[in-house]
Amino acid sequence: MGEDCRTVRLTFTISIMKQSLLLLLVLSSVLPCPADNPPAGKIPAPEMIALAQAHSPKLRDSIEYCFGAQSLKDGTAWVGEGPEFFFAVEAATAPLLVIDEGERQPMLPVAGSAPAPLLWYAIAHVEPVGRLHQFYFLVNGIKLGEHPNLPVFGPLSYRLPGVPAGKLSETIVNISKIYDGMKSNYWIYVPAQYDPKVPAAVMVFQDGGDYLNRQGNNNTLNVIDNLIAQKKIPVMICVFIDPGDISDSPGTPTYAFVKGQVDRWGGTLKDAMRSPLYDTVSDRYARFLRDEVLVEVGAKYNLRKDAYSHAITGASSGGIASFNAAWQLPDSFSRVLVLVGAFANRQWKENPAVPDGGQDYPDKILREPKRNLRIWLRDGSDDLESERWGSLPLNNIRVANALKIRDYDFHFSFGKGVHSWAQGAAEFPKEMIWLWRGYDPAKTSEEFKPDPEEKSKPLFRVAIINRDSDE
Repeated sequence: MGEDCRTVRLTFTISIMKQSLLLLLVLSSVLPCPADNPPAGKIPAPEMIALAQAHSPKLRDSIEYCFGAQSLKDGTAWVGEGPEFFFAVEAATAPLLVIDEGERQPMLPVAGSAPAPLLWYAIAHVEPVGRLHQFYFLVNGIKLGEHPNLPVFGPLSYRLPGVPAGKLSETIVNISKIYDGMKSNYWIYVPAQYDPKVPAAVMVFQDGGDYLNRQGNNNTLNVIDNLIAQKKIPVMICVFIDPGDISDSPGTPTYAFVKGQVDRWGGTLKDAMRSPLYDTVSDRYARFLRDEVLVEVGAKYNLRKDAYSHAITGASSGGIASFNAAWQLPDSFSRVLVLVGAFANRQWKENPAVPDGGQDYPDKILREPKRNLRIWLRDGSDDLESERWGSLPLNNIRVANALKIRDYDFHFSFGKGVHSWAQGAAEFPKEMIWLWRGYDPAKTSEEFKPDPEEKSKPLFRVAIINRDSDE
């Protein structure tokens, strides 16, 4: 199945393992943005590959240091750079590496790792770049690992020669009035091309701290530097903001509301603001960004004021938060990137003053006045399904089809991935180029219209591929 196809093949596999995973998620009051289970990554892929190709006696120690014992046993040990990957696994007998259900590649034993279980390794070239792949190991015919999130990054996700790096601020703390003393950490990223005399575009990232590691599996800062240098996106100030903390403001309405959710659903008060902030269908969080955070940033830097020059993004609950901010305040945010968006009922009926939940957005798009927005959605067939929140893949498909019916300027990228950053991170250069295509700094507005390629395509359909059928 292609990563972006019109017939969406959903997975409804029911297994004890998957049920256990979902149970753990349902017991959590908030679904956090996933960490993708990346490898420890203490040694870069080229170095691991070079050690293996040289048959170095240091390979065994390097593997153990790089990945750790648990990931080697679980079948999740890998490190990659571009299309070049190094895989390792612990197994009593010779395993096979399988990528994208392709050819079964024999793995080689690591010298000095006897007696059993042995360490095994493989070097693989994985293409195409700029998308998500899957892999697993076969040990005596039994799958080990089944890792559905193997992001293969293209050149734009790495620092290109001669491209100047921007500057990331120290942690800044906002103390909110809109949220009764909530404290939020955020960071400002200023590109090297920023000129204080020229107003810059703006992009806001939810769960901002997860985007800041240039060496991780979410190479956002590298992409921004490269695309600005190539003039594929405008010079922009980026604001990376984390969910706030209300625990220091007892006696306030927001504290009481959040404490009530912690008492019902579990979790800790210090971390409990994420869902009320991100999942609530109202204009409150959007106003917080516009009237507090961006006002603070605008006091330090020369920012564009037009929605045409403002973008917003996030994943999971951060994804619906971004969509909601643009939906509620389209005069403040017009370009939206939603990754594995949690269009679900997580704050539905928690607050009687807010009648709609995230699950209502397909209908809201159909029935409410059209907004002037450009929207990229990204999800996968193995995204979360739970008794409490329903099916996120189906909800994202419904959102995409509603946007299609209302003639929005949108793109829906759908693959096989689970609820993970990895899907969007691999495509981030493509997403950003699409989101900012045609941007003209001389303009302050544009009527967004679907591109001709999308206009000619039909609605998304669903095919069930792993249930008994008479047809």
